[in-house]
Amino acid sequence: MPGIHMQDNLLESRYGVQEKPRNIIWNDTVALLLGHRSVRRYLPDALPDGAIETVVAAAQAASTSSNLHQWSVVAITDADLKTQVAAASRSAGGGNPYIEQAPVFLLWVADLSRNAALAAAQGKTPVVHDYLDALVMGTIDVALAAQNAAIAAESLGLGICYIGAMRNDARAVAELVGLPDFSYVAFGMVLGHPDARFASAIRPRPAQAFALHHNRYDAQRSLATVENYEAVFKNFRDEQEMKPTTWTAAAVSAATDTDYLGGRQDLRNMLEEAGFRLR
Repeated sequence: MPGIHMQDNLLESRYGVQEKPRNIIWNDTVALLLGHRSVRRYLPDALPDGAIETVVAAAQAASTSSNLHQWSVVAITDADLKTQVAAASRSAGGGNPYIEQAPVFLLWVADLSRNAALAAAQGKTPVVHDYLDALVMGTIDVALAAQNAAIAAESLGLGICYIGAMRNDARAVAELVGLPDFSYVAFGMVLGHPDARFASAIRPRPAQAFALHHNRYDAQRSLATVENYEAVFKNFRDEQEMKPTTWTAAAVSAATDTDYLGGRQDLRNMLEEAGFRLR
């Protein structure tokens, strides 16, 4: 059980000067979750023996829609392949050098290929896979699995960082690792030992009223939290010596500037080539 001082520090790091939830039911798991941070500097040290198997076991324990297991994970440890996969994430520029720093890079795959193959083996056509919901199901399944893996990794003292840029050139990534039809890499995850010399800070989140609605969605209440979050957002960026911007500016840019997509404009075409008809 985390002590009172640790509880206060975690809430301060996560919410800053915003209103904080004061009735948290604390235990070690909750403290681990609230202490999550993305790690972007890694040691080259190999993972402990059994680490990959442990995080995948945790991933397999996650909920899966209708017990269909429509996900896979590709653990990349080969240095040359990691470099090639990292390069695919930089198709529109960018960085992510930590992909090559860490000993393992996990590609999390929304994977309907096995179930499609089972249907084909019986002479049947997987017509349900033609519909958008099938792709959504696989994507939800792999996200749930990956988050379980992330929590398990952090409980072992390891660090992780999600890489959505794997979708920048999803076709190239699929080819590099030989993905079959009816599958795509939803995102990557760097996995390794954090370099303590460059410890990352806990990135603050908006107050709970931003995301938590009771009984009915309250858009006005949610938007009203943004002003207070801006102060916390600015303070974090100043402390981390990041370039100045506002959260609102970042959110609006992500919604209106297609440069943000970084190549993902082509994702639909790639998915259709992989057999998804998206009806």
